[in-house]
Amino acid sequence: MRKDLFNFGPALGYFFRKPDPTRHTNFNLRTMHFINKLSMAMFLVGFIVLLYRWFLR
Repeated sequence: MRKDLFNFGPALGYFFRKPDPTRHTNFNLRTMHFINKLSMAMFLVGFIVLLYRWFLR
């Protein structure tokens, strides 16, 4: 089994990294990143709800 299979560091870093001042940004890019973060957060909440229903009921 590969050790890096469950490496969630890059995914968590996506949520908590600081903006890079050297990188150009615009409205479309900021919107895309916001939608990506929102969709990942909604997925995690849904997954936690499913785990709760499966194991605690």
